[in-house]
Amino acid sequence: EYDGERNSEGERHGRGKAHLPNGDTYDGEYEHGFRSGKGTYRFRNGACYTGEYLQNKKHGWGIFFYPDGSKYEGDWVNDQRHGYGEYTYANGDTYTGEWFNHNRHGQGTYVYKDSGSKYVGGWVNGNQEGEAELIHLNHRFKGKFLNGNPVGHGKYVFDIGCEQHGEYIQAEQDKGEGEEEEEPSLLAAPKWKASEITKLTLWTPHGENPPSPREASLVSAAAAEAVEEPAAAAAA
Repeated sequence: EYDGERNSEGERHGRGKAHLPNGDTYDGEYEHGFRSGKGTYRFRNGACYTGEYLQNKKHGWGIFFYPDGSKYEGDWVNDQRHGYGEYTYANGDTYTGEWFNHNRHGQGTYVYKDSGSKYVGGWVNGNQEGEAELIHLNHRFKGKFLNGNPVGHGKYVFDIGCEQHGEYIQAEQDKGEGEEEEEPSLLAAPKWKASEITKLTLWTPHGENPPSPREASLVSAAAAEAVEEPAAAAAA
């Protein structure tokens, strides 16, 4: 059912409203029979999209409200989240940054509502990957990530004025009895191995090596105790 403007060929063209057979509705602009321009599409499951269309596909800028209460506001290309946008998840977490083919991809910031922590850095196909910072209330980790886990060299920076340098090492889980040797190894969560504690430095994940003990003096024993278990603090 359609109520709106048409062109001389009888095609939907201009402003109009449509009630689709599946129960969805569209109120907006048409061009030569296609949804093109600005409009609002309401799904029967409660979802709603308000934004730009091109030949029946979400294309340009728009806001999509999902049935679970989450929301995406940003760029669309060929019905996909693509470009730059902000996604607010049902649990209150948010991601603001670049998208590629419906996935978080490029540079972006993910904020965890419950803890207030945030990840600022690279993403690949929806996963945290590349150089980044994981920022907590009174400390932060600077390093590299792969598949959502920190890997390799990095450092914890503490608000008390010191840093702990080290690296995350990937450990393999022990195999159970009776497992064949050719079975692929199960990977456990990477473990943090500290190398030294220093005053604040300018070293970042972009550098090849952390500063040597000769380049930075050790902080007091009290500071050392404060950072003895950075991995546990990061998980808190």
